Amino acid sequence: MCGRTPESPCINNALMKARITITPKKSILDPQGEAVKQAIHHLDMPCVQEVRVGKYIELDIDGSDLAKTQEKLETICRDLLSNPVVEDYRLDLQA
Repeated sequence: MCGRTPESPCINNALMKARITITPKKSILDPQGEAVKQAIHHLDMPCVQEVRVGKYIELDIDGSDLAKTQEKLETICRDLLSNPVVEDYRLDLQA
């Protein structure tokens, strides 16, 4: 349940969907991605050049204030869901 305080974007009964993709930064070695790439090569698909393994998160959100929700989710992605030292995230929010 969402905490419905006056500053919360979780007001009204509109539904938004957030899709968050978290991947290792390009400059960071991705050992899991490398292992998957090698396994794919062993399965006779040597044309795969790079594999990055990350996380995918979907959130269904009650609310109608797209801008405020986007702002809150950016903070959540940066401070909770990803490690900004070694990971990048991409947030897609749709009303």
